[in-house]
Amino acid sequence: MTKKSRKSRNNSAKDNIHHFAQKDTSWHPLDSEIDGRRDQKYRKNIKPRSEGQKELLDAIKNYSLTMAIGPAGTGKTYLAISSAAKALEEGRIERIVLSRPAMEAGESLGYLPGDMQEKMAPYLRPLYDALGDRMGGKRVRQLIEDGTIEIAPIGFMRGRTLNNSFVVIDEAQNCTYGQLKMIVSRLGWHSTMVITGDPDQSDLLDGLSGLAEIAKRLSVLKNVAICKLDQTDIVRHPLVSEMLGVLSDQASA
Repeated sequence: MTKKSRKSRNNSAKDNIHHFAQKDTSWHPLDSEIDGRRDQKYRKNIKPRSEGQKELLDAIKNYSLTMAIGPAGTGKTYLAISSAAKALEEGRIERIVLSRPAMEAGESLGYLPGDMQEKMAPYLRPLYDALGDRMGGKRVRQLIEDGTIEIAPIGFMRGRTLNNSFVVIDEAQNCTYGQLKMIVSRLGWHSTMVITGDPDQSDLLDGLSGLAEIAKRLSVLKNVAICKLDQTDIVRHPLVSEMLGVLSDQASA
């Protein structure tokens, strides 16, 4: 094999290697947030604003696996990520792993410009926002770049064992039963996993979401917490609770 052909082969092999989180350090979806909040004081202490939120925080603290199920605006994702940030700051874990299914609400990411990281950034933005609000944008970027915080689609979880980690699976209503079964089996030693979602807002075809079924089956295990929030736990605009109530009633009619 000639020197030229060996070089061509090596370059071809390198093209098959993809580093999702660290591929392009010159661009980052938090850039504007970092510039705007560099000197802003971020929130260090998060307090529950309802009884349901208090129960969720207590469950996350005391159980290795917690499922937070409830409507939009109940703070499921925010409280889970806040708990993850606190665990990291206290040295109880070594890394945070945040994941969402690559399922869009009626839209396609495939036609968006850019590489995988750039395509996924808008979809993962709620996770970036929660992290930035809790830890500060500059700190979050540093932790993402050194691998302490990993944000990736569900597909990147297969085949892994997550030890000494705090794992948050967001928008789990868009996961199938098989995907969720795979996810819960990733839990390793000295780790905490929180799965959040709203079975009533799945973007999958009817009958494909596995969130409700997984929650039902795992509820028989005493070491798994199933936290169900409702409209009284919604902390967004009061109209959100009213609208969801009306829409849910019509859907069940």
